[in-house]
Amino acid sequence: MARPSLEVADILNRHGEAYLARHRLSRGQLKVMGAIRACRTAALGGHVLRCGDCDHATIAYNSCRNRHCPRCQGAAAKDWLAHRQADLLPVPYYHLVFTLPAPVAAIAFQNKAELYGLLFRAAAEALATIARDPKHLGARIGFTSVLHTWGSAMTHHPHLHIIAPGGGLSPDGARWISCRPGFFLPVRVLSRLFRRLFLQGLAALHGARRLTFHGDLADLTEADAFATLLAPLRRADWVVYAKRPFGGPEAVLAYLARYTHRVAIANSRLVAMDRRGVTFRWKDYRVRSAGKAWRKTMTLTPHEFIRRFLLHVLPDGFHRIRHYGLLASSRRADTIARIRQIIAAASPAAAPQEHDAGGRAKTDEPRDDHRPPCPCCGGRMILVERFAPGTAPRTILAVRIDTS
Repeated sequence: MARPSLEVADILNRHGEAYLARHRLSRGQLKVMGAIRACRTAALGGHVLRCGDCDHATIAYNSCRNRHCPRCQGAAAKDWLAHRQADLLPVPYYHLVFTLPAPVAAIAFQNKAELYGLLFRAAAEALATIARDPKHLGARIGFTSVLHTWGSAMTHHPHLHIIAPGGGLSPDGARWISCRPGFFLPVRVLSRLFRRLFLQGLAALHGARRLTFHGDLADLTEADAFATLLAPLRRADWVVYAKRPFGGPEAVLAYLARYTHRVAIANSRLVAMDRRGVTFRWKDYRVRSAGKAWRKTMTLTPHEFIRRFLLHVLPDGFHRIRHYGLLASSRRADTIARIRQIIAAASPAAAPQEHDAGGRAKTDEPRDDHRPPCPCCGGRMILVERFAPGTAPRTILAVRIDTS
């Protein structure tokens, strides 16, 4: 794939030093900026690849592998998806979104680890509780949750994308209980339980003095001010909605490929960096339903662009992809295999699929090779040398520098 003409790294390289001189950043933000600026440059070292057919050689610099780097997520997503294929079931899949209201999102920005973690827990408990209720599904379910903290314009907008198979195991584990066609769980009921669970958890965190408040939110340290903030949130509607079910397991994988390893902005959305600022494409979902033009461009000053990008740096060690219920256990592979057998027994026409000892579907397809083919003849590139950061390769060849 050709390298985009403009990347986030280019913006940080040109304006990063000036931004650092005027702003105080956290250790995590500094680490992300440094990683993106060094990604696929001589600063990280690299390796020499040579074509096994035509002897063409190229230098490929190492990637930073930082999860916030737009360059590094493609290969990471492919590797992650290769493992997720083992978890797919031959049933419809559903997509739900849990969103925090603006007043809570403001608190979450100053307490990322605590409130993002609470968002995961409250949404997971709400889903599992409603699914267990015999009035709704009466089953134990499994699902994958992915945290996004941004809107299309890179503003702070924390929400969870949740992907769930359309059904679950009966309480005794002997039957697969399918949800109604086109309907997973009632979103209004989910919304109210999610609201209650989250606000209970938020009050508990405040009572345990595990939250910090700065700037305009400093008054929330006091219990009375905090209770005043929460009061209207107990009555407001919290946004939980379900999207149309996926067309099949392949569509689930395609969706996950786009969402699991996404960062605040992809390099492909960048349009220009000039004297006016940084211009990028975004989607205005507020006017989409009105039939107006909702695909737009926005221009920000370089410093505002960098500020918005760094809003979404997660705390060290925080997992933004989590698996729950039937997909969370260390015995997940055994559970998935048993569910497949139950579904196959109930549907004799279903073609059986072989799986290996780890529960992964057997396939004749080779594992993905992230090395690009030879640009001259399309042959396979072979690793012939690795070189350390800040050094040059020893191989004496007419080489081409690959920074794609």
